[in-house]
Amino acid sequence: MSVRRPRERSVRPRPLHVRLAALVAAGTFAVAALAGCSGAGSPTPSATAAPVTLTVFAAASLSGPFDEIGTAFGAAHPGVTVRYSYGGSSDLVSQLASGAPADVLATADERTMQQAKDKSLVPESALFATNQLAILVAPKNPLGITGAKDLTRSDLKLVVCAPQVPCGAATDRTMQAAGITIKPVSEESNVTDAAGKVTSGQADAAVVYTTDVAKAEAAGTGTGVPLGVDQTPNRYPIGVTATGASGPNTATAEAYVAYVTAAEGQAVLAKAGFGKP
Repeated sequence: MSVRRPRERSVRPRPLHVRLAALVAAGTFAVAALAGCSGAGSPTPSATAAPVTLTVFAAASLSGPFDEIGTAFGAAHPGVTVRYSYGGSSDLVSQLASGAPADVLATADERTMQQAKDKSLVPESALFATNQLAILVAPKNPLGITGAKDLTRSDLKLVVCAPQVPCGAATDRTMQAAGITIKPVSEESNVTDAAGKVTSGQADAAVVYTTDVAKAEAAGTGTGVPLGVDQTPNRYPIGVTATGASGPNTATAEAYVAYVTAAEGQAVLAKAGFGKP
């Protein structure tokens, strides 16, 4: 008599966003690598946790909210310090490709994250925020800029992001779609530098993100003007790097990504002016 063998079933790994949701639902933000046990078997991470430094490469436009998220995450995970390296997304990918160590990467658009994936620098990513462009001018808008069409004025010192940077790529895409040709006096390597040209008085206007406008207005160093043309918001992805996924900080890196995509991180991002993913 022949015996039938049960058919083997292949098991596919769950997508990143499903695993992150599971982390949140299970309340596993406490990093396993940091958890210690007392003599009675109860976890005492504050007493036994080994110090961990988590390195996060993040787009320059995320500096404000990510600093706040890093502080809150560290407070929720005793022994963890989050260290940020901010810059243009394309520059961050280049640094990773050159061997710079980082546990997490967050970029300002999907195009640059895809570049990181194509180079096997980030296995998976999840969307966590959106942002769109606006015009930043000097306080009270002394030159009377009303929208994107005014950026063609010959008397205007305009600054934008370089084309390889997400804000620069979005600017090119938006202006071309609107049929507007601009001639900037400078192309900056990240959006923070572009905004800084206006807030320091070196330029009359800059095409930046609405979140950068909000920072300048809060500080009293600039005024925002809507572009006044159709645009597609940039979508921000985040993921554990290949180094982080195979290193000693894997659990911490995954917990950080889960924190950013969950309610706590989303509230901080919304307060800074970022839209939902």
